[in-house]
Amino acid sequence: MSRLDFKFHLITIFSVIFLLLIYPAMKYAPVSVFYENSYVENFQLIVLLVTFIFCVRAKTDKNFFNSLALVCIILFLREVNCGRTIFFPVNGVENAFWAWKDIPYGFLAEPIYGVFMGISALYFIFSKSYLVLWNYFLHAKLSVYNWIFLFIGIIFGTMGEKLGNFALEEMTETIFYLSFMALIYLQSRNEKYIETTKRYIKNENQL
Repeated sequence: MSRLDFKFHLITIFSVIFLLLIYPAMKYAPVSVFYENSYVENFQLIVLLVTFIFCVRAKTDKNFFNSLALVCIILFLREVNCGRTIFFPVNGVENAFWAWKDIPYGFLAEPIYGVFMGISALYFIFSKSYLVLWNYFLHAKLSVYNWIFLFIGIIFGTMGEKLGNFALEEMTETIFYLSFMALIYLQSRNEKYIETTKRYIKNENQL
């Protein structure tokens, strides 16, 4: 129980704001707000960029946070469909984009993306980042509210996608990204989180 952190950290306020905006967004916002390259999608990209910066500037466990930085890149590329939704819109058609098969050399995009994910996985393994992840799983402090918001984002984001509800999907997906950012920020920058993990590592090494 001592690992559970019920403190409401300032960075969590972003998730709360988007949670409160879900219903108004679903009821009043035009669907175009949630299209590709829209305000919400662009905000998600900004959140991923900030999260990436937190990762590469982590104070401890550099290899592990570098692995998470690669995850940020993977998520960023997923959001822009490896650039397809930025560079290849269908002129005159709203929220429509050419398929890779209709783009010169487009057939290379998905294999290259897959190779990048494979390289990222290999880095995670060979840098022994999985040991750090396991240590965090066993010993790190848990920001209760941010983990709750993370799972809200996953569950309702999946629900919104299945229902074809753009507002629900994109708003809760943003909550997921914001919670992901908050968790990385706390574990990589917050001194109490860092010291808690270090203390357990030190105790284990003395046994």
